[in-house]
Parts: sequence; structure tokens; C-alpha cells
Amino acid sequence: MRRLQKTAVLLAAVILAGAFSSEDIKVEATSSTWQQIQKEQQEKNELQNQLNQENDNLENLKGEQNSLKGQLNNLNGQLTEVSNNLADLEQQIADKEQEIADTQDSLEEAKATEEWQYECMVIRVRDMYERNETSYINALLNAQSFDQVLNAADFFERIAAYDQKKLKEFEENRQLIEEEEARLQTEKAELDNLKLEAEAEKSKVSGLISQTSNNIAKYAGDISEAEQRALAYEAEIKKKEDNLETLRKKLAEEIAMSQKAANATWRDISDISFEEGDRYLLANLIYCEAGGEPYDGQLAVASVVINRVRSSVYPNTVVGVIYQNKQFSPVASGRLELALAANKATSRCYQAADEAMSGVTNVGNCVYFRTPVEGLTGISIGGHIFY
Repeated sequence: MRRLQKTAVLLAAVILAGAFSSEDIKVEATSSTWQQIQKEQQEKNELQNQLNQENDNLENLKGEQNSLKGQLNNLNGQLTEVSNNLADLEQQIADKEQEIADTQDSLEEAKATEEWQYECMVIRVRDMYERNETSYINALLNAQSFDQVLNAADFFERIAAYDQKKLKEFEENRQLIEEEEARLQTEKAELDNLKLEAEAEKSKVSGLISQTSNNIAKYAGDISEAEQRALAYEAEIKKKEDNLETLRKKLAEEIAMSQKAANATWRDISDISFEEGDRYLLANLIYCEAGGEPYDGQLAVASVVINRVRSSVYPNTVVGVIYQNKQFSPVASGRLELALAANKATSRCYQAADEAMSGVTNVGNCVYFRTPVEGLTGISIGGHIFY
């Protein structure tokens, strides 16, 4: 900011040096106009800094938003993967439930077969006892040879052995089916646990997606607000630039006016007729512009006003000079009006007004004054430069 201000000052000084080279005075503006230029330039610089900060903030917000969009893409990929895994587990569980149902059907059938075989064996045994065990004895007694006896005994043994064998086979088959059912139930329990884990993971990822989407939406809102603020700053900067352009034109006009005044004709103080109230008005302006300055500074301010009255470039009355548009800041700010209402002028202010109106000047033909700025030379009295 200081560099920009310094550059503006030096540029104005160069322009003015060309306009007043004969007197080697680098005039930059009247007090009022230069203060306005400085104020506008400072406000423009502050707005530019705020715009730069807002643009940096905007870039950061967009970076965060892009990062969140990347995270959202990853989360959507995770959700797709988890959803596919969950669908696969659900299909496996359905297949496993079907296997269990089929196995249970086989188990019921095996149990029924085993019970049937057992009942058949019981029936045969009971039948043998119901015949009073005579069939086996008769078969032995009626045998006509030892071979027939052996054959009869072998027949009964083979029937009993067959029954035992089949019963054992059915029992073993039932046990195998029961083991298969237990294995399938264990596998289904494992799948159920995996499904629960997958559902929990899906819920977690869905929550993260919702949260990330909300954050992206929030950043979108923040970005929109930041863009609106940036546009507002740009509009304000443009407005300040327009104001500065207007003030610079006004400055050029004042420089031309100062040069014109230096080369214009001047009336002698004896040719000026002061009106009633001029002394009162001038003394209160001195109070507003230099109330805290030493007496020489107050006289210098009064001299500038009277010099303008004497110059053919400015109004030819004290009232006309003091109330000329945008010349003395206390007039525009209302401070002069308040001072006049309460007659704030001190005796020293009245003394300075009297001396100036009698033709005394301690600043020669200067028609401007202001607080010191870099590059401005002239007659330095108290806190002002007169030129």
C-alpha cells in the first residue's frame, strides 16, 4: 500500500514540477482534493487487499470442495463394493438355506427309513416268538441231513445279519446327514455374521456419503457467498477508480488554476471593499483551519483567503472565496457553520483576520495550503505547507 501511495505522490509531483518549473514548486493538490485522493486511494488499496484475501479464501474453499468431491467418489466406490458384497452374501445365505432345507428333508427321509427298517426287524423277531420258536426248532428237527440243518441255521443267521447291517447302514447315513446339517448351519451362521458386518459397513459408508455431500453443499454455499463478496469488492474498487479519476481531473484543474492565478492580475488591497461580516467569517474560518497553529500559521491561512480575493482567478469577495465549491473542507464538513453559530474564533484569529485584510501577508502570493506530504515544497509554517 505504501508503495502505491508513494508512486501516486511521485507521479503527481512530476506532473506538477512541469507545471511550476519556473518556481521549482512541486504542487500536488489543494488540501481538500489531495486528502480526498489519499483517502480514496487508501480505501481502494484496502478494498484490493480484501479482494485478494477473498480470492485466496475462494481458492481454498474450491480446493476443499474438490477434495471432498474426491472423497465422495471414493465413498461411492466403497458403497458400490459393499453393496455388491452384501448382495453376494444374501445370495449365499439363500443358497445355504436351500441346502439346509434339502438336507433336513434328506434327514427326515433317512430317519423314516431307519425307523422302517427297525420296525421290520422287530416284526420278524416278534413273528418268530409268536410261532413259539417252533419254526426254527422244527426246521432243525425236520432236516433230513446235517447239511439241511446247517442251511437252516445259516438262513436264520443271514436274516438277522441282514437286518443288523441295514439298520447300521441307515443309522450311519442318518448321522452323516445330521453332520452335514450341522456344518451347513455353522456356515450359515458365519454368513449371517458377515452379512451383519456388511450391513454395518454399508450404513457407515452411507452416513459418510451423506455427511460429505452436506459438506460439499455447504462449501458450495460458502463459495457462492465468497464470489458475491469478491464481486462486491470489484464493484467498489471500480467505483473508487472512477472517483480517483474524477479527483485527478479535479487536481489537474486546480493545478491549472494555481498556475493561472500565479500569472493573473492582482488587485491592490486598497481596491478591495470588505463587507460587514467578512471579519467575523474569516476569523472563524481561521479557527477551523488553524485554531491550534501558532499565530504565524493563522495569519498565513488568512493571507491565502485574501490573496484569492485579490486574484482575478477567484471570486472577488471574502464570502465568495470561502464558500467557493469544494475549496475549504470546514465548509463542506459543517465545522465552519458550527463555529459561526458559537463564534469560536479567538482574539488571535481576529487579529490575524485584521492584519490580512489590511494587506499583511507572510506567505507572499500563495493561494493554497495543506498538511505536508512527500514531494510538496513551499513555505512551511506550523503544520501546513503554503504554495
